[in-house]
Amino acid sequence: MNKVMTRTTQLRPATRPPGRRDSRRPGAPTSRRPLTPPAAPPGPRPTDLFAERLLAVLSGRRPVHWMLRHTAGPAYDDLARLAARGPLRTRGTDPVVRDIGYYVPRTGALEVFARIAAGDQLRAMAFRLEQGEDLRWRCTAVELGGPRGTRGD
Repeated sequence: MNKVMTRTTQLRPATRPPGRRDSRRPGAPTSRRPLTPPAAPPGPRPTDLFAERLLAVLSGRRPVHWMLRHTAGPAYDDLARLAARGPLRTRGTDPVVRDIGYYVPRTGALEVFARIAAGDQLRAMAFRLEQGEDLRWRCTAVELGGPRGTRGD
């Protein structure tokens, strides 16, 4: 398709109108704003990171010692006991974090809950995060709830 434009012949003036500047000329004032780099997207929240990390350990995709530097206090022992039972291991669909919520009891502490879905099963996971003096978040407690496959889970 050929686009055809019709225009009556206009005479162009030999000079530019007053006040108009060509920004392509050196030394001419620029009308463009200086380029600013786009703002970096905010990183993932610690609640999201820890929910995914705990899910990876409790589903058997990662070993328990993978969380060693991300836990403090008795949380590592609790996590090791939970992971030994394999509460989120499934034969079909891999479990995923469906929803996350949290409560801020004080500055530098978060109490987090996550809904974990695997197929038509839904489980609950709760954990506590505390920010250390080095400003790193560490898990200080972890619990798992929902329907249990075996007694004493």
